[in-house]
Amino acid sequence: MIAQTPRPPYYAVIFTSLRTPGDDGYAATAALMDELVAGIPSFLGMESARDGVGITVSYWESEASILEWKRQTDHRIAQQGGREKWYLQYKVRVCKVERDYGFGNHL
Repeated sequence: MIAQTPRPPYYAVIFTSLRTPGDDGYAATAALMDELVAGIPSFLGMESARDGVGITVSYWESEASILEWKRQTDHRIAQQGGREKWYLQYKVRVCKVERDYGFGNHL
């Protein structure tokens, strides 16, 4: 599903990663993160794909809301798990969306 974002400007966090083999609690933690982030009013949506390299883009009202999520206790624990056991490599990029457009239903 493509995230339904408001009119720009808003912010995008692009998280790209290479996973380690196996699950080791990853799926349960990812499900918890999805549940927690969905409860944050300034969270606007998310899109994700994995075929070798994983790419997740989350959308936010402000830079302050991104920092708030980064500092959330359960998210910090998940970040530590990512560094210690789930990711071989990852990169986070934060962008300001100035313009968006698309085609299709609900865009």
